[in-house]
Amino acid sequence: MPRREPDSGQEILIEYLVQGDVVRVSAIHALTGTEAVIVAPASAPRHALRDAATRKLAYIMAKKKGAE
Repeated sequence: MPRREPDSGQEILIEYLVQGDVVRVSAIHALTGTEAVIVAPASAPRHALRDAATRKLAYIMAKKKGAE
């Protein structure tokens, strides 16, 4: 499920993988291939999971940018 971040215009790919009562959510920055993964209860709302994974991806990318 690709989405564009409003402030950056860059595409973020979101993947959900449900295994039993947990879900693994991956947020992937389409341009760089940078990935962030969270694991949460499968009963959590999809929008909350997407937002959490996207925030983690933003954190990882900012940290990478600071290290350069």
